[in-house]
Amino acid sequence: MPGHATSSNSQRLNTITQSPGFIGAAARFWQRSYASDYVGLAILLTGWILLIMFVEPFHRMFSLDNLAIQFPHAEVERVSVTWLFIYAGAVPLGLLITWSLALRPGAHKSHVTILGWFISLILTLFLTDIIKNAVGRPRPDLIARCKPEKGTPAHQLVTFEICTEEDHHVLHDGWRSFPSGHSSFAFSGLGYLALFIAGQCHVFRPRTDLARVLLALAPLLGAVLIAISRCEDYRHDVYDVTTGSLIGLSIAYFTYRRYYPPLRSAKCATPYPNPADSPAGFSKVKDDEERLRGVEEFELDEFDEEDDEQRPLSGSSRRG
Repeated sequence: MPGHATSSNSQRLNTITQSPGFIGAAARFWQRSYASDYVGLAILLTGWILLIMFVEPFHRMFSLDNLAIQFPHAEVERVSVTWLFIYAGAVPLGLLITWSLALRPGAHKSHVTILGWFISLILTLFLTDIIKNAVGRPRPDLIARCKPEKGTPAHQLVTFEICTEEDHHVLHDGWRSFPSGHSSFAFSGLGYLALFIAGQCHVFRPRTDLARVLLALAPLLGAVLIAISRCEDYRHDVYDVTTGSLIGLSIAYFTYRRYYPPLRSAKCATPYPNPADSPAGFSKVKDDEERLRGVEEFELDEFDEEDDEQRPLSGSSRRG
């Protein structure tokens, strides 16, 4: 009886939204606005801050003769955390704001585009750090960070208690290898930007020029280079980087699709309508999403017809 349950829930929601007074007004505002998205964003941001401030990773046991964790600890990273936030955070945000101010696409389109970008980044940070702390995988440079006590046996499993490193962050961050946070963050921020550019440039339209495709791929190239730098600094291995990249790109796609139609849709450059514009709120938006899904894709026949109409007459018509 899932359909009956859904119908009952919808009826109860309609009853609440139609009720007079503060409760009804609050329910209508919640249904016809993006308030729930902002509340969720605030919860994610708060949770991520609490994670990085108070949660320590699970410390897996290790052995000193494990070659996979004997790489040197790079004091200077190729892409530091500060530069990561600039490359994958400030740059995409600056481009989106510049696009909004220069082209003036409308308040709704600008709003959902930037809101989706923020949600993509914060959700990625939150989920990545949860996984990092839960898995507790040693980094490739763990032993260099640890500085184990002299006399520690090399051929048996030991705990972090044999480490002499006094810097708390340097030591405990050595068990946050999986997945790569740089990679997930880069592909979340720059990946979202790539999806947005792909939608605005209609890259899946038949015979799209290569320049548009390359423009959409440029942010992904930047994310790839950031991810590769983590292997070069011996902060992660390929497995960490690949998983982090997939997490970031998957979250970027999921978040982008909450506000925009599929890239193969002929209306991929236009976000779903604002629920405030419809008396039915998000239920009307959901109907619009279902109507758009899979029924308005680019068709090569359409462009062939356009070419036929514009092509000069041939044969006898030309001679006449």
